[in-house]
Amino acid sequence: MVPVPLEFRSQVPEPGMRTRRGILWLDVGGAVALGFAGVLLVGWSPSLLGVLYLAAVSPALTRIDLTEHRLPNRLVLPGYAAATATVVLAWATTALVPLPALVAGVAYFAFLLLLNLVGGMGMGDVKLGGVLGLILGTISADAAMLGPMLAFLSGGVAALVLLIVRRRRGTRMPFGPFLLLGFWAALVLS
Repeated sequence: MVPVPLEFRSQVPEPGMRTRRGILWLDVGGAVALGFAGVLLVGWSPSLLGVLYLAAVSPALTRIDLTEHRLPNRLVLPGYAAATATVVLAWATTALVPLPALVAGVAYFAFLLLLNLVGGMGMGDVKLGGVLGLILGTISADAAMLGPMLAFLSGGVAALVLLIVRRRRGTRMPFGPFLLLGFWAALVLS
């Protein structure tokens, strides 16, 4: 092995460093693209606060759930602060009654919690569902209903494809990316 002179050692990347930088750039690029889309979709409304938070964390949550089958609390739980601020801001500036947003958040959370209790959903998905419901509820009642429907529709199609391709039951599939897909698709369609 040839020794590397001291002046060149700092220029030699550590193993895996390029991969981490590439992942970081993908997360940042995805967040910027989703943030831009969020501004175009909801405009400068109070809902933009929650939408921008989700734009910032959606790429990382999707990547982590696909690779590790978990949604970290450090990314999901601050969403409750952003969602609550969104609901309060919408209530204060537009006189929007916060009840639809609260009902959407609680209903989404409760439904996913029920699925968790029977064994079909992770707690990260449950926590994320509450955030998504609160934010979608500030946008419109249609968006609040459309988000979960699209999430389960896309997740069901993916599960069917996975079942056909792998030809065995019991294969775990992360659901967080489908929850986020349902959220973003509901924004586009509502």
